Amino acid sequence: MKIAGFSFIRNAIQYDYPIVEAILSILPLCDEFVIAVGKSDDDTLELIKNINSPKIRIIETVWDDSLRKGGAALAQETDKAFRAVSDDVDWAFYIQADECLHEQYHDIVREAMLRWKDDAHVDGLLFHYKHFYGSYDYVGIAPWWYRNEIRVVRKNKNIYSYRDAQGFRKDDNKKLNVKAIDAVIYHYGWVKHPSKMQKKINSFVKLYRKDTENNIAKAEEFDYSNIDALSRFDGTHPEVMRERIERMNWKFDHDISKRNLSFKYKFKMLVEKLTGYRIFEYCNYKKI
Repeated sequence: MKIAGFSFIRNAIQYDYPIVEAILSILPLCDEFVIAVGKSDDDTLELIKNINSPKIRIIETVWDDSLRKGGAALAQETDKAFRAVSDDVDWAFYIQADECLHEQYHDIVREAMLRWKDDAHVDGLLFHYKHFYGSYDYVGIAPWWYRNEIRVVRKNKNIYSYRDAQGFRKDDNKKLNVKAIDAVIYHYGWVKHPSKMQKKINSFVKLYRKDTENNIAKAEEFDYSNIDALSRFDGTHPEVMRERIERMNWKFDHDISKRNLSFKYKFKMLVEKLTGYRIFEYCNYKKI
């Protein structure tokens, strides 16, 4: 069985993406790792080169900034990396620049890949998610945080990145058939210094809207206090995140008893708590 990792990145230093940690978190599972490095305004290319692993193959790209609908540029860059994965690969593990896989799940992922490697009906593997917010001590629990997403797919030319690169589709817009596994992706996209967070959000607006001037915030720092519902995280983080967590240079405290939720969301959370079912949950996949 041959496994590849793949991802994309641009301006990792400027917007403080933990892309190095993301790559290292799945590299032990991979025989190769393809990273599409977009032309940047900082030393992102050198950052990736300095990982200095023979498994890593860099492809240099230029983002199409004219793609302003629904984050399409993100999917395009994902596809560039995916298409560059070797043809003899069985499974391709996609990791975004602000995600990590805890090492405690390595064996689970590898076993799942082996189990379904020869089952052509299985297009990919579905992971659970923890979305960290404000700091490394809190996770989002409101219904709008997605609970699951595909992160391992077959090396199949008919599979492609969907919309803004959150998930994948195949052929003519068909959902992938996936097996859910007991492994968790840690998402750190909402954990940055408030000034870095605001810069990242402003840059993302340009990927989704044409009228950017009316939608970019004028604030210098992001206000983390405007959040609906969080819980404390009492587990451990991936080992590759240790140094980054130790370098955290801002403070965020939150009273988890305070929840800024509409009646609709309170009802949804109650139903989910009692039954495990999330009302009107968006699923970009078919569990089999």
